[in-house]
Amino acid sequence: MELLQHLMDGFITAFEPLNLAMIVIGCIVGLFVGAMPGLGSVNGVAILLPVTFLVPPTSAIIFLAAIYYGAMYGGAISSIMLGIPGASTAVATVFDGRPLAMKGEADRALIAAATASFVGGTISVVLFTLFAPPLADFALRFGPPEEFALMVLAFATFVGLGGDDIPKTIFSILIGFVLATVGLDIISGKPRLIFFDLTGFYHGINFLVLAIGIYGIGEILWTLEISKGKVIVLQAKTTLRRMGQSFHGLRKTVGTMLMGSFLGYFVGVLPAAGATPGSLMAYGLAKGMSRDPESFGKGNVAGVVAPESANNAASTGSMLPMLTLGIPGSPTTAILLGGMIIWGLRPGPLLFTEHPEFVWGLIGSLYVANVFTMIINIAFIPIFVWVLRMPFTILAPIIFILCVVGGYAPTQDMHDVWLIFLFGVAGYMLRKLNYPVAPAVLAIVLGPLAEQSLRQTLLGSHGDPTIFVQRPLSASVLLAALALVLYPIFMQARRRRAAAAAASRS
Repeated sequence: MELLQHLMDGFITAFEPLNLAMIVIGCIVGLFVGAMPGLGSVNGVAILLPVTFLVPPTSAIIFLAAIYYGAMYGGAISSIMLGIPGASTAVATVFDGRPLAMKGEADRALIAAATASFVGGTISVVLFTLFAPPLADFALRFGPPEEFALMVLAFATFVGLGGDDIPKTIFSILIGFVLATVGLDIISGKPRLIFFDLTGFYHGINFLVLAIGIYGIGEILWTLEISKGKVIVLQAKTTLRRMGQSFHGLRKTVGTMLMGSFLGYFVGVLPAAGATPGSLMAYGLAKGMSRDPESFGKGNVAGVVAPESANNAASTGSMLPMLTLGIPGSPTTAILLGGMIIWGLRPGPLLFTEHPEFVWGLIGSLYVANVFTMIINIAFIPIFVWVLRMPFTILAPIIFILCVVGGYAPTQDMHDVWLIFLFGVAGYMLRKLNYPVAPAVLAIVLGPLAEQSLRQTLLGSHGDPTIFVQRPLSASVLLAALALVLYPIFMQARRRRAAAAAASRS
């Protein structure tokens, strides 16, 4: 009963006129921030942080949290409509969202993304409300060995459940690993793989540079080739009947939504993990659990539902260690943490007892923001679909300009723009040779996290690698990763035995 009373107090705080206005404005701003390639929730929250000093602390954090929430929804828009991920959390949405748009089903993909985001957000907020303290304690048990094991599991989902040519998948991951190591060594600070002594490589290769190059420029080149200069994109229609059919068709993906929501929330709770690993792992698991894994990458709605439910659940989960432990669960929550400290709020276990009106007001606002963001997103679908009605001769230059701006904005270095063109050609060639490009993007996103946790573990154990199997949690996760890698080998052997038995009977 005490929990319900706190929650009701939180709703009362969230529905105060100023706070409600902050939620609506934050959701709309976040939606467009997330949809702009190269911007994302981190930059959006950082840019708008000074504005919040004009309002009370509770209203300020509600506004920034609403931007964060809206950006999680908005990342799917550019992924589906333009094939350019707005942020790392939306990379996996491109894999099936863009093919659906090219087939004239952009409205279906956008509705699937909005619904999955709503389900993931709702489940995660409920879990946040019910199990905040015990989950925070459990997350503390995840040290560097467990974090590295979790990264291995993420890669194993692509290798073992990918359904693609396994050697090509591994090659693609290794290419991503090499690109992820470019820059300064995280321990010694010495330069690594600074090709041709170009100073632009010192800050490393941003994942957006690779993703925008492969999925933006590479997609334009591939589309021009297969269409032989006459590009015809099937135009989606946005009638109430089609929207009703889209909602009705999502019943088959309820299991995928639930899987993505719980997985995303759990990964989001882990300090420094964030939403990107959760969304990529959810996509890999959805592909492996599907009865038709070959349809993934060609326009399967489950390929949109899984990462979108996971990244929204993870965005809420990442707030848990921030509020209960003072440890940011993602780059965006690190900025929120800084804002809380500026406002005189000390994150940690005592925050729930010393400032209950702030904590429960924030939790109540997450419920409200989830509903408003879904309504706003669905209301704007006709505007988003209108983009595809433009001729490709107009749309292609717009995509090209967005690619250049999205690559230049994070570092403001022309070096990254040239890399985008290079990766665009490379992505086009990989596609012609039938190499999967998704694992390379996965590796460059998760590679730095995996390297950091691996080296922290080995430094702590004085170079003893057996520490990974000595700790029960990391050993269990590594065993699960091994099982995923061995799964396709087992299935191939089983099929061969079945074929041999059928041949002997005949």
